[in-house]
Amino acid sequence: MARPILFEPVKSPFLVDDNFDISKAVTESDDDPGKAPNVEALEEAVAKLMKLQGKLYANSRYSVLLVFQAMDAAGKDGTIKAVMSGVNPQGCQVSAFKSPTSDELAHDFMWRCQNALPERGKIGIWNRSHYEEVLVVRVHPSYLDAQRLPQQPQPKDLADLWEQRYESIVAAEKHWARNGCVVLKFFLNVSQKEQHARFLERVNDPDNHWKFNATDLSESHNWKHYMSAYQDALRATARPWAPWYAIPADSKSFMRRAVAEIVVATLKQLDLPYPQLADEDRAALEAARKELEAER
Repeated sequence: MARPILFEPVKSPFLVDDNFDISKAVTESDDDPGKAPNVEALEEAVAKLMKLQGKLYANSRYSVLLVFQAMDAAGKDGTIKAVMSGVNPQGCQVSAFKSPTSDELAHDFMWRCQNALPERGKIGIWNRSHYEEVLVVRVHPSYLDAQRLPQQPQPKDLADLWEQRYESIVAAEKHWARNGCVVLKFFLNVSQKEQHARFLERVNDPDNHWKFNATDLSESHNWKHYMSAYQDALRATARPWAPWYAIPADSKSFMRRAVAEIVVATLKQLDLPYPQLADEDRAALEAARKELEAER
């Protein structure tokens, strides 16, 4: 039975297990109190996260990786901005993974993400991630042609390929955890109806035209295929050392609050004492204090 490594997954109705059924995963929470209480709770969580991040940075024994996956217009960018609004930018590393470059395609599918792991003491935020390789690529298997795999998979081989990639992902994330990386993964679960409403807002607002791409709508036509890919990927890779949370995303304020509270509840489990000064450093500190007080 899989056991936690650095922390216990936060108890939540949105915590994914290997029986995860995406058709039953809510996109609107029955416990949503409304925008104003959510904004207030988010502010409280952000204040707590700011203090925890300072301790994480000073302690410098752990790193944190926040992975965000979602369909277009689910609110990844806004959630990252809202949740991390109080965090010192020096302690953060944000990576957005789009279509792979030729250099990235020349390596294995985990390579580009491996290179973006946060260093100890820092929080890494991935807007999309290595999971694109079992989501987008699964829906569009023709993308595999550019990856120049040793054995080009045939349609009958694809199920085995995805299973192999799940295994690689689980092994990599376990390795990261064993080396002090707190891995939290968030699937922002927006409904197709709400997604289309947000698309329409973008199309009708000239200031938001840049956010809309015609391919966003064409990808939405593959909704059932994406939901199947998400269900299989989340089931196969949810582990105590790298849990998935399927966060209802039809309400942006609730989604942001839920993510922030899970991050805070996780980091509070870590032992993050501030570094202790050596005797000679304490003596130097005391000498500096006396000198400064004498100037007053």
